This record gives sequence, structure tokens and C-alpha cells, in this order.
Amino acid sequence: MSAPQQQWEAANNIKPVDDASYRFDAEQQQKLLNARPWKSDNHYFKHVRMSAVALLKIMMHAGAEVKPNKPALEVMGMMQGRVEANTMIVTDAFALPIPPGVDRTFTHVNPGHEAMEYMVQYQELIKEVGKKENIIGWYHSHPGYGCWLSGTDVGTQRTQQQYLDPFLAVVVDPVRSISAGKVGIGSFRTYPEGYTPPNAQASEWQSVPADRIEDFGVHAACYYQLPMSFFKSSLDAKLLDLLWRKYWVNTLAASPLITNRQYVTTSIGDIVEKLDKVEGESTHGRFAGIGFVPSDKKKKEEESQLSKVTRESNKLSVEVLHGLCRQVIKAELFNTPKR
Repeated sequence: MSAPQQQWEAANNIKPVDDASYRFDAEQQQKLLNARPWKSDNHYFKHVRMSAVALLKIMMHAGAEVKPNKPALEVMGMMQGRVEANTMIVTDAFALPIPPGVDRTFTHVNPGHEAMEYMVQYQELIKEVGKKENIIGWYHSHPGYGCWLSGTDVGTQRTQQQYLDPFLAVVVDPVRSISAGKVGIGSFRTYPEGYTPPNAQASEWQSVPADRIEDFGVHAACYYQLPMSFFKSSLDAKLLDLLWRKYWVNTLAASPLITNRQYVTTSIGDIVEKLDKVEGESTHGRFAGIGFVPSDKKKKEEESQLSKVTRESNKLSVEVLHGLCRQVIKAELFNTPKR
């Protein structure tokens, strides 16, 4: 295994497991599907385990549509796997075609009739060659604006859970993955329409662009995020090595500073806009003592918003420095004349 691949696996905390992790027990799966315990418990599923092969295939698919000087496009695909107790296990993934004319530059991508037909045909064909895993979910990308579910995503996922459960939604951000050197990915399950989660709390911190905050906030209580872990076995080694060679060549040839130039510029603009908003609220809060909001409560709200903007600024700075370091290292390795 090459050093870059080892570093990638370490950054994403990929753990080696026994080959039994790929064993498919059709009888046990059918019993679970018949019992359908997730129908009576909206938080039944607690964890997601994904193979390194599936993770790399998803990242390569999403990353292929991130190109310099062009808008990054969303992609979509399906995942195969199984369920064990309250854990959803993703063993493989495959891309879906997106029909021409579909808006792929915003959070509106959803599977059309062509994609669904392709999925059915694919599932039938792989059964013929002995691959028994069922479709267990879908993935799509949010290039540059984080891992969460938009209103369109919530509607798509609810429909899939209604008719194809158990079903999982995975979102990957290839732009931030390139900047951070670690795959930005999240897995989600939606609540039934009209359901209010008990003790609803604020969602995990997300660096969401200013023009998408409203969409993020409106639907944040419609779903919950599942923690993820990643694994590989000896059965993955050859395929993972072949996939990695293609991924590494593309990664080595790309410059994150150039590829993500638009993302960095937009992110700086978002931070400035959010800082202006915090400053405006702070100025307004000076008169809170004679208004309807207690000044101490207003101050806590301002500090919370400011801390979020600070985290976004720090995160962006680290990503840019990471890109600079990569460029310096590549320049030293490939551009320095031999003595």
C-alpha cells in the first residue's frame, strides 16, 4: 500500500475487519424485513458502517464534477448493503445517470424516471452474477455547501423510506473534501411527515453558505444524522488498490487552490456577510434593555453567532493552508531540478 493511501485511510479512520463483514445472510435479512422494527421506532437506526471501496467510489464520482473555472455539479448514485440490528452497512455504490436539463448546480437534484429504470436494471443484473446485497440508500453531492438535507432531499428521502425502507440518505461534499484532505460526508434518516422529535436540539454545527441557511434551518428538524464509521477487509485490497491509483492520479494532478478558487472566494464573502449581520444585531442589542429581549439573553445569542462565524473562518484558513502546503510539497518533488 502506498504512503498516500495509508494517509487517506488514516485521515478517514478506516479500520481493518474480518472478511465475514461481507457475508450476506439472506434468511436473517428477510426476517428483519418482515419484522420491520423501524416502523415503530423513528430512531431505530443508530449507526452507519461503510466500506472503503464504497467511500472511494462515491468520492471519485462526486469529485469528477469539480473542475477549475466551472460550476461544480451535483451527482447522484445508489448504495448497496444490508442491515444488522440497528446498524446500516453499506458495502458498495454505483452512479446514476442524471437526465439532461436537470438543475445540478443547486440542492434540487433528484432521481428521475431514467435513473430509477437504470437502478432496477442494475439490481436485476447484479443478482444474476451472484451479488445478493439489496439497495440500501442513495447518495448525492453538495459541492461546496456542506452535508445536510435540503427541502428537495427531505421529500425524496421520505418517499424512499415510505416505499423502500430500510433506506439511507448520504451527502458528500467533494469541494470541502479536496480542501480538507478528508472526505466530508454525512448520513441521514428522515422523520415521518408531521412528526416532532422529542427534546429537539440544534443540529450539529455546519458551515452553511448564507444563501442556503434558510433552507437548512427550515428542514433541520425533519431528519437526524447517523454517526458513520468506515472499514476494509482483505477482499477489498485489490479493488481498493486499483481505484486508488485512478483517484491518486487525479488528486496529484489537481491543485486545490485552483479547483476550489470559487469556493474560497464565496466562503470569504459568506463570512463577511455573516459578520455584518452579527454586528448589526449587536448594535441593535444595545437598546435591548428597553425592548422586549433581555440584554443578557441577547448577548448570549450574539456570542453564539459570532463563535460560529469564527469557527467557519478558522476552518477556511486551515483548508487554504492545507492547499498551500500540498502545492509546496509537489513543487519540491516534481519541479526541483535534480543535482
